[in-house]
Amino acid sequence: MVEAPRSQVVVSVIIVSWNARDYLTQCLESLTREVCRYPMEIIVVDNASTDGSAEMVEARFPKVRLVCNGNNLGFAKANNVGISKSSGRYLCLINSDVKVLKDCITRLVEECERRPGVGMVGPRVIAGDGTMQRSCRGFPTLWNMLCRALALDSVFRTCRLFTGHTLAHWAQDSTRPVDILSGCFWLVRREALAEVGLLDESFFIYGEDMDWCKRFWTHRWELLFVPEAQAVHYGGASSSNAPVRFYIEMQRADLQYWKKHHSRLAAGCFFLISCLRLVLRVIGYSFALLLGTPARKVYCFKVKRSLACLKWMFSGRQPHTDLPNAAA
Repeated sequence: MVEAPRSQVVVSVIIVSWNARDYLTQCLESLTREVCRYPMEIIVVDNASTDGSAEMVEARFPKVRLVCNGNNLGFAKANNVGISKSSGRYLCLINSDVKVLKDCITRLVEECERRPGVGMVGPRVIAGDGTMQRSCRGFPTLWNMLCRALALDSVFRTCRLFTGHTLAHWAQDSTRPVDILSGCFWLVRREALAEVGLLDESFFIYGEDMDWCKRFWTHRWELLFVPEAQAVHYGGASSSNAPVRFYIEMQRADLQYWKKHHSRLAAGCFFLISCLRLVLRVIGYSFALLLGTPARKVYCFKVKRSLACLKWMFSGRQPHTDLPNAAA
């Protein structure tokens, strides 16, 4: 564990955690001088965990600054709390279920130092099974959302025309500007943050990454993907506690993004496309169940979550009324 005097801090690492003690332990253990040669401080913001996460940090990582929230503030607001406590020239926001690999943060900082117009950078992200996670996306449009609803981006994975959102046509093996960097790992220049502003706290969880990245570009700060920097993201550290509720929250966040950044007509069209996608998923997975697929349990769950999401979308409920404690 590395800690520097606050006056010398270059990188402030901020980790928001909710009931992910084992992942959080591994994340903190990975934050050594091997991953960042610059003076670093580490701030953990605990969203009222009940699994002993806060106690673990206090006992095993006394040099880490621990902020314990009295209740679950959500991902964006909790990160903003951590940012308010930080002093580094760069802010490194990482999920609790991330393991940082050798030289990762060092390389991200060096890329920013070489490119003064870059406001945010992100590493190549590897899944827990060793495969690559796609951590870059294009901004959502009605066309690429329709391609997603009709699964055209899966059927024609190498065709740029159909993969504008997922970027499946690109191997993510080269340094290049991108529209959206996954919120599991960001390195942000404080100078850019001062112009763009904090994360939008109206996004409880999910959607804040699209929104923040959109605002960085709006303020003419470039976002850069750096594959030479690498981290492992296990995924689902908190969402596995309530998978259906998190799936609904993801849809809610997407709708919120469209209402914020697009016209009422465009947001309405996106709502219809989302309904189409969910209906098609219910039909497809139900048909697979009738054929006696060996993945019966998985498909049953996918039918269940799609139906639950459709029910929520047409219920008129306010955000979070059926989503208690759904945050990272």
